[in-house]
Amino acid sequence: MNNTIDDDELRALLPSLRRFALWLSRDAAEADDLVQASLERALSRWSTRRGDGSLKAWLFAILHRQFLDQRRRAGRWRNVLAMLGGDPGAVPSAEETFVARSSLEAFGALAVDHRAVLLLVVVEGLPYQDAAQALGVPVGTVMSRLSRARAAYRKLTGDEPGGARLRRIG
Repeated sequence: MNNTIDDDELRALLPSLRRFALWLSRDAAEADDLVQASLERALSRWSTRRGDGSLKAWLFAILHRQFLDQRRRAGRWRNVLAMLGGDPGAVPSAEETFVARSSLEAFGALAVDHRAVLLLVVVEGLPYQDAAQALGVPVGTVMSRLSRARAAYRKLTGDEPGGARLRRIG
């Protein structure tokens, strides 16, 4: 099995890859980024490629998976923005911008362990067991860290009784 990189063969596939990416993304800049990310991934994992399969099919599979991963990530960010009270398609008001920035600053001020557990459970949607495995701690530790992280976040954002709140005047 010859597992060497053939530069000419890769170059010949670029127009097909770009056309496929353009049809998936419907945006030229995004398509170019998708092709680049896919080639980067393919070249970094070239040694894992099976010689019996088609290079074209392998590259198209990588590109398709990259596209799906990007969509999933974009969907998670839309969900985060929606949780912060913003419509991703609309221009945020000054108040919404203030609240979003304050929320992100409060999140950044949390302890690393608290940020990690909130990201895994709340943002990424992992079950407690999977989060525990990812963090290398027992499930009970994830649950207690999550409780403390939520309480600390509420305190930092003024979302608890007696905390500072943003009020609309007028």
